[in-house]
Amino acid sequence: MNNIRFKSKFRIPSSRLPNWDYSSSGWYYVTICTKNRICYFGDIFERKMQLSETGRCAKKFWKEIPYHFKDVKLDEYNILPDHIHGIIIINHNVETCHGMSLQNKFGKPKKNSLGIIINQFKSAVTRWCYKNGFINFSWQSRFYDHIVRDEQTLFKIRDYIRNNHLKWDDDEENPKNIRKR
Repeated sequence: MNNIRFKSKFRIPSSRLPNWDYSSSGWYYVTICTKNRICYFGDIFERKMQLSETGRCAKKFWKEIPYHFKDVKLDEYNILPDHIHGIIIINHNVETCHGMSLQNKFGKPKKNSLGIIINQFKSAVTRWCYKNGFINFSWQSRFYDHIVRDEQTLFKIRDYIRNNHLKWDDDEENPKNIRKR
């Protein structure tokens, strides 16, 4: 593996699609995890997610994303004990080069980009947690994304999101499975 350094520190290469403009119109599937996969959002009991107070807060702020970003809509989402899956739709009236952009490659984050949307969501939840005494709450620093490019993939992702909690009992990240590791 190449050792990538920036300002004399090692960096993990970005998982983002090179040359893709993440502020362009598109359907984006994201997964956002809590730091160390701690189950802040609740627990799954009898195959149903039981949201904690923090989980209800995350749900509230997730559903409010379109109120803060006028060109954004939400599709399927699911909150699990230690992560959130969701589909975010960015829909501008004017298309930008079919997602390709040569501008802003290494500059400041672009206004209304997927990264800004996720950052604002994570910040809102974190502020709420700190304000309400949940000072240990923390997010994983990055998030997973996948650009949804066709209807067949969209249907598979929606199905995965809807049913992901049904696999929690066997999930290696489930704290109850620590002995299975």
